[in-house]
Amino acid sequence: MTDLVKIELIDNIRVVTMNRPDKKNALTQDMYAVMADAVANADEDPQVRAVIITGVEDIFTSGNDLNDFLKAPMDDAETPVWRFLRAIATTTTPLLAAVNGAGVGIGTTMLLHCDFVYASENARFHLPFINLALVPEAASSLLLPRCAGYRKAAELLMLGEPFDANEALEAGVVTAVATENSELEMAMATARKLAEKPPSALRQTKALLRGESQSMAERLKAEGDEFKVCLKSPEAKEAMTAFFERRPPDFSKFS
Repeated sequence: MTDLVKIELIDNIRVVTMNRPDKKNALTQDMYAVMADAVANADEDPQVRAVIITGVEDIFTSGNDLNDFLKAPMDDAETPVWRFLRAIATTTTPLLAAVNGAGVGIGTTMLLHCDFVYASENARFHLPFINLALVPEAASSLLLPRCAGYRKAAELLMLGEPFDANEALEAGVVTAVATENSELEMAMATARKLAEKPPSALRQTKALLRGESQSMAERLKAEGDEFKVCLKSPEAKEAMTAFFERRPPDFSKFS
């Protein structure tokens, strides 16, 4: 267990809060483990009628803690990061997000698995995988084209440039844009409505809406296989080295 993730039960709603503001809520393996359990176990807990993921202060999450991430093995399907990805992809419990600030990498791709996403008007999003010589993860290469269309998804994933809350709304990444500091309130209001619905019918409705669960599982695996290869590549080494040296990466020597 880690105090870097807070778990609360409020009105039958499990609120999962990333709580590492000094590191911009960058996610470690320990944090992923807690979050994976919080989402996955909700399906077995009759008291939990919805789950909300949010962050503290003015940032949702800056993505993976690269130092921690690079030390962790990627080959084991039971590592915390893969358990978290499976949990958000397969949970039958309504899943919501209250995006209180920047969401980088997984901070954006996890939103594609949420049923409702409320973002602060100050929220910023970024899918920087290409800039780190990596491929997308969390089945985002499948889900983002579904909600945003192929060309918008190509723009966001192949250029890897930041975008704001209104652009995220237009792309279907978020449900609504909230005034500053009201995004959690909006998420809680929707979660309370969901908590009053017949749970079995709600789960069935979510399953019908999601459909093609096998395609999701296949895409998660395909991305994961490519991600592991990319992570060991000379291009990724250059990207990560440049990141830590605070300089632009130089990919000119790669063909």
